[in-house]
Amino acid sequence: MRDLIGIEDFSKEEIDELIEVSKDIMDNKAKYSEMCKGKILATLFFEPSTRTRLSFESAMLSLGGNVLGFSNANSSSTSKGESLADTITVVSGYSDIIAMRHPMEGAPLVASSKSKVPIINAGDGGHNHPTQTLLDLLTISKEKGHLDNLVVGMCGDLKYGRTVHSLVTALTRYENIKFVFISPDELSMPDYIKEMLDQKGYEYIETNDLEDSIPDLDILYMTRIQRERFSDLSVYERLKDVYILDKSKLKNAKEDLSILHPLPRVNEISVDVDDDERRAAYFRQAENGRYMRMAIILKLLNEQSLKSEKEKSGEVISIDSLKCPNERCITSVERGIKQLVSKCEDGKLRCKYCEHEIWNENDEKTLKVYIQPEKCYNKV
Repeated sequence: MRDLIGIEDFSKEEIDELIEVSKDIMDNKAKYSEMCKGKILATLFFEPSTRTRLSFESAMLSLGGNVLGFSNANSSSTSKGESLADTITVVSGYSDIIAMRHPMEGAPLVASSKSKVPIINAGDGGHNHPTQTLLDLLTISKEKGHLDNLVVGMCGDLKYGRTVHSLVTALTRYENIKFVFISPDELSMPDYIKEMLDQKGYEYIETNDLEDSIPDLDILYMTRIQRERFSDLSVYERLKDVYILDKSKLKNAKEDLSILHPLPRVNEISVDVDDDERRAAYFRQAENGRYMRMAIILKLLNEQSLKSEKEKSGEVISIDSLKCPNERCITSVERGIKQLVSKCEDGKLRCKYCEHEIWNENDEKTLKVYIQPEKCYNKV
């Protein structure tokens, strides 16, 4: 079987194929109406969702399949203390494929290690959201006609915004993409994303100014400042309204600018922008999710596992004396998880689950806290 944990699990050629299949589904719905007859999708949403959960259910029903699951963790046995691993082991015996959203980063990787059926990551904390990325790419392809030679602006919560993390990674498969990261300093793009761009040679700038950035953009990807990601609500209150896109800010924008948003929005896009039908693509983007998720379900149910680019790209090792410092990582709450780390070319060790830096060979303080040299340094 094959899983979709991060966007790296699909090659560029596979992404392009998924986009073409999605477009074919849009044009030939009846052709696909019984392709999953007799199959069951389990939707395990440990975190609230409307669009993602309903579009997955709509996708499976449109393919002739059936759906079971829950939309609230309180209605599952995890509220009684059951581990994620045990939940997945049981549910994978009841279904043919699982779509899972979880608030802890790296949870889908744990699920994939225990499941007998394909796992689809429907969002893990502030880490990744690969199916959203695929429908974003479908939307850009439909709106612009191509996926290269674009200036892409991303605005809002870039620190915890899992959608932008996955989208940046995916767009590096295409030529001549330039990024403009627009955020307050407290919510800037994570270092591991910027390091990836540096290594691949992609140009990006960071700025706090939305209005001055708009004239250069082909794509503007707005994001919500997410209250649920803040441990200090006073910081959220200070930042929540820092960017509000309204009609007046678009006066110098390109006529064919495409405005995207993963939704739900609060007030970061004013309702007066909805009337700009050419530029306002976010509701078309949401509808595209149904068709892309149909294509993803078909692909995972009909293909055997291939070694992903992420698996090929770096050494993965298990070191018990290392511990991920990220409190949002699944390793901080799930019982019995081995600490897996990826050894990067620059000498850094990153948690395999959440990609948080665990150790840098130049960081002696981290060395003393996390490494017991006599037990594991030679293994690294």
